[in-house]
Amino acid sequence: MVAFGKKLKERQIPEWQRYYINYKLMKKKVKHYAHQIEIGALDRRHVLKDFSRMLDNQIETTVLFLLEQQGLLANRIAVLGKQQEVISNIPELREAYRDVGRDLLKLLSFVEINAIGLRKILKKFDKRFGYRFTNYYVKTRANHPYSQLQQVFKHVGLGAVVGAISRNLSDLQERQGSYLSIYDQPTLPLQDPVVDSIKAAADRLNYSTNFLEFLGQHALIMQQEELPTPSEEQVDDDRYHFMSLLLNLANTFLYMVNTYIIVPTADDYSMSLGAAATVCGIVIGAMAVAQVFSSVYFSAWSNKSYFRPLVFSSIVLFVGNVMYALAYDLNSIAVLILGRLCCGFGSARAVNRRYISDCVPLKIRMQASAGFVSASALGMACGPALAGLLQINFRFYKLTINKNTLPGWVMSVAWLVYLVWLWISFREPAFPTEENNMAEANAGPADSEEVEKGLAQPLLLSSADNQQDGDDEDEECDASEEAPEESRRPANSLRSAYRLLTPSVKVQLLIYFMLKYVMEILLSESSVITTYYFSWSTSKVAVFLACLGLTVLPVNIVVGSYISNMFEDRQILMASEIMVFLGILLSFHIFVPYSVPQYVISGLILFVSAEVLEGVNLSLLSRVMSSRLARGTYNGGLLSTEAGTIARVIADATITLAGYLGENRLLNITLLPSLVICVTSILATCYTYNSLY
Repeated sequence: MVAFGKKLKERQIPEWQRYYINYKLMKKKVKHYAHQIEIGALDRRHVLKDFSRMLDNQIETTVLFLLEQQGLLANRIAVLGKQQEVISNIPELREAYRDVGRDLLKLLSFVEINAIGLRKILKKFDKRFGYRFTNYYVKTRANHPYSQLQQVFKHVGLGAVVGAISRNLSDLQERQGSYLSIYDQPTLPLQDPVVDSIKAAADRLNYSTNFLEFLGQHALIMQQEELPTPSEEQVDDDRYHFMSLLLNLANTFLYMVNTYIIVPTADDYSMSLGAAATVCGIVIGAMAVAQVFSSVYFSAWSNKSYFRPLVFSSIVLFVGNVMYALAYDLNSIAVLILGRLCCGFGSARAVNRRYISDCVPLKIRMQASAGFVSASALGMACGPALAGLLQINFRFYKLTINKNTLPGWVMSVAWLVYLVWLWISFREPAFPTEENNMAEANAGPADSEEVEKGLAQPLLLSSADNQQDGDDEDEECDASEEAPEESRRPANSLRSAYRLLTPSVKVQLLIYFMLKYVMEILLSESSVITTYYFSWSTSKVAVFLACLGLTVLPVNIVVGSYISNMFEDRQILMASEIMVFLGILLSFHIFVPYSVPQYVISGLILFVSAEVLEGVNLSLLSRVMSSRLARGTYNGGLLSTEAGTIARVIADATITLAGYLGENRLLNITLLPSLVICVTSILATCYTYNSLY
């Protein structure tokens, strides 16, 4: 792998070398601090103060030079503007503006390299001393009126220079008698390679809103660690196809609808086939059981193709839903469960994630990741809502069409229509040749597959990555710190992927397991519980579940846009776990008669808290997971999917097993494991984060 320090040095402009952040010096300083603390010569507060002052001085040197260069560029543009009024040599003027644009490109690269270097040295410091410092440093500097750090990622002056160059080049174009400006025709882009390059560089410097970042991290597509090269950006653009992205998001949406559309009626369907109502746990969970295996082979398949796995997924889901619908007339609970297993074998969420990682350009990858999460949330809400509308009962030839079979028929038609749309509109992206794959494996694990989060938030988001990926990042590392090339490559098995997980990552996967378990218990047994205690109809259950699903996006908006700006993620994480714990406690039926307000309020507290916890937990997980888990078959997204899917399988099995003790005991018995797992995750969180500080 080309080390970051070496890549940083290669990208530097020689005559500007003394104005770059001195990454090598700061790295040595961090090692010196670590040694001094170890022997007791320095305390932590002195280190934080001294390192903060050093960073302030480094950033100030960089920013003052940046302002000086912006002034020089602005002056050159002003001079050219005066010449434009008296010189008639249009090609010469146009070339002069392009020269200014080329110098601006150098300045944009200067800002980008310094911002990434700053982010990396903060991450390195966090690894040595605990990762609270990054949050402290950036939050105290980013919004202070006298902070130089703002100039690193707000670059208002650079935007003005970009605009001036674009406008003047547009005015100098041959307009064939038109006197309209770029402001009169904003939809017509200026066709100039220099301006295109400037816009591409500026896009890398721009960052999304907090909500988009928060929602995008929910997809667990991890952030880019290295400087992208122009060739890599061109590959992204060549592989991107909007309709193919839309088809991937549609697949995500339909699969989530397919998962939850049967929840309000699964107990009735089971009883109509002669089984107990609590067998709904097996019926609902069968899809998750199959997904444990399908996630692995779909992830491996996506190394070679995206189109073929999506076609296979659609066909398998079509067949699975037909089997689910036919089980009623066949009077077979086995066919019903096999149909759901078949649906689970068609889960292509690993392909959906990989397509966003591999084929969506950096500048819109965050929006695409947020779209993935939004499609999942919308599908989760639409599934039960659609089930509530399918209250029809008639026969068509020898087929029974009722509230139990209609979800299967509706989804089979939906997947058939999707398959036709996929066949017509999807464009398979070009895959790298074997030689390119070898070069890519040697070049590094995360060059073209990570989410573009800009330069401001990565400073805030940098945290304790896997120690294996830390001190050997640049060529100045000691030989003892350097990892062999093999240790940079993606994990080649679930076992090797698990070995890459740090204690903090394992705790966050435990939290993810816990929240998926308690949410599955709440959702899957809702129909049985509400029928037993309140005699709710299918429509009422569907409305309740749909309302829960509709809280997903508003909750994420509030957390991503407001709460995450007021509190640290670890504080939100702990508060959410405690609220989940309270929601579980309130759900128990102990002495007083069980009422609708108690069930609805406790369920709402539990679900909303779990949603907040999921967003914050995956946001943290995307930052601290090893970069070796950013690509390949056994990636971070697969690990989180497996953890959540296994939790759902165990939860659905718990419901079915508890049903043998009677429906009157079902609620409390299924809540007890939820309570134990929740308490365990809280204790593990406290222990892990206390040890980091």
